[in-house]
Amino acid sequence: MSASASLAMSHLVTLAEVDKDKVTPGVLGFIVFAVMALAVWGLMKSMNRHMNRVDFDESADRRTGSEDATKPASSGAAAGAPSDGPGKKKQG
Repeated sequence: MSASASLAMSHLVTLAEVDKDKVTPGVLGFIVFAVMALAVWGLMKSMNRHMNRVDFDESADRRTGSEDATKPASSGAAAGAPSDGPGKKKQG
């Protein structure tokens, strides 16, 4: 190894030596933490916006489940045929 190469290596070695008691996250740790905090803030804001759009009011016939069993079958369905239930569409 030449003299200049060994001198350069000795300077790099001194930069690489780190006191384990003084190691901190530094700027990179702060940047990662800040990005994660902004991501969580954005997700919470988006969730709040989506939750405000949800309509939690149930219709009157949904609140009383016992009425569904006592209602007569619809005019198009046979009396003994099983129903697909509300909201389901028949395929075909």
